[in-house]
Amino acid sequence: MITAIVGGNWGDEGKGKITDMLAEASDVVVRFQGGANAGHTIINEYGKFALHILPSGVFRSNVMNVIAQGVAFNPEQFFKELDALLASGIPMPNLMISDRAQVLMPYHVLFDQLEEQRLGSKSFGSTRSGIAPFYSDKYLKIGLQAGELFDEEILKDRISKVCDIKNKTIEALYPGNPLLDPEKIYHTAVKYRERMRPFMADVAYYLYEADMAGKKILLEGQLGALKDTDNGIYPFVTSSSPLAGFASVGAGIAPHRIKEVITVVKAYSSAVGAGAFVSEIFGDEATELRNRGGDGGEYGATTGRPRRMGWFDIVASRYGCMMQGTTQVAFSLLDVLGYLEKIPVCVGYEINGTVTDRFPVTSLLNQTKPIYEYLDGWMCDIRGIHQFRDLPENAKKYVRFVEEKLGYPITMISNGPKRTDIIYVK
Repeated sequence: MITAIVGGNWGDEGKGKITDMLAEASDVVVRFQGGANAGHTIINEYGKFALHILPSGVFRSNVMNVIAQGVAFNPEQFFKELDALLASGIPMPNLMISDRAQVLMPYHVLFDQLEEQRLGSKSFGSTRSGIAPFYSDKYLKIGLQAGELFDEEILKDRISKVCDIKNKTIEALYPGNPLLDPEKIYHTAVKYRERMRPFMADVAYYLYEADMAGKKILLEGQLGALKDTDNGIYPFVTSSSPLAGFASVGAGIAPHRIKEVITVVKAYSSAVGAGAFVSEIFGDEATELRNRGGDGGEYGATTGRPRRMGWFDIVASRYGCMMQGTTQVAFSLLDVLGYLEKIPVCVGYEINGTVTDRFPVTSLLNQTKPIYEYLDGWMCDIRGIHQFRDLPENAKKYVRFVEEKLGYPITMISNGPKRTDIIYVK
């Protein structure tokens, strides 16, 4: 049984908690795309953790955690996270890295930083984690697969060619910055491979055999549908596809083997980085929601930047669920809204005088105004409630209103930061 856990919005929906929770009854958790440019925050008996590259099943001794070939694999971040977990008293997790995964190198991070600096006020709001330069190299076919780190001839030749190209780029676009040293980069790659060696595996065959043996597999997505390169708010998107359909590519799994797609959407909206955000709010209203949100506030798990805040957007969320091929919705952070007497919900868009319930292309999103309906709040703390029937009546009405407007069943409600703060909805 293969289940994908993905985001329905701009990311930061709470996928890490849902993956960590469902991993208890799973055999394998797979990261299938993206890199260390976004984080999954998890709170459990060991403490609070922000995972950027490690799969969210690393806290479960029964789980094999797989970093698949679609991931922008940053070895430095991987070992930094792993060492931090071990130092916190967490047992060594079961880990596997695809030998087809490509390696995100320090020069990818450098070029991400240099380009954002060059763009200045017109930057894309990158996390400067090297993701765009990494995927650019991948599709230019000058990247390094993890398995190629162990072939001296390929490794030296590839690094030499990459440095030649990138040094010319530095001279032309970023003059005054130091040039890349091929010898230094080679030794960095060698250092990586010696620690990576025990984790290397042919992931495609492993996952195929696990699936055929009836193992329970969770596919863990990063970011959300609205950050998809092809279907999101281009150009303010990520450089890979966060859609469940991409898991068949990023993890090497046949599309028809993915039986469930759990799409996580937040009870309100937040976003990191630039780009259209129709239901965005500002000033004191945004600050209060931000400070009440999440566990310790809505700040980026990777950058620490304050997230942009907004009310729940039915139009964007329904589109995100549609793109994901949603079979069920996990509705997160409902408890955060307990301070509001009235809760705005964006139910439609007005674009140049025309009302629509469809999510348009970015050029039209920039001209869009939200249409709101207002629901009564419940004005109390709902953490600690484990049955849907025990929620305040207005909280139940809010959930049912969102479910009806989305058109997809809400089967889980997260009402607190801990893995036990969950309500299953029949």
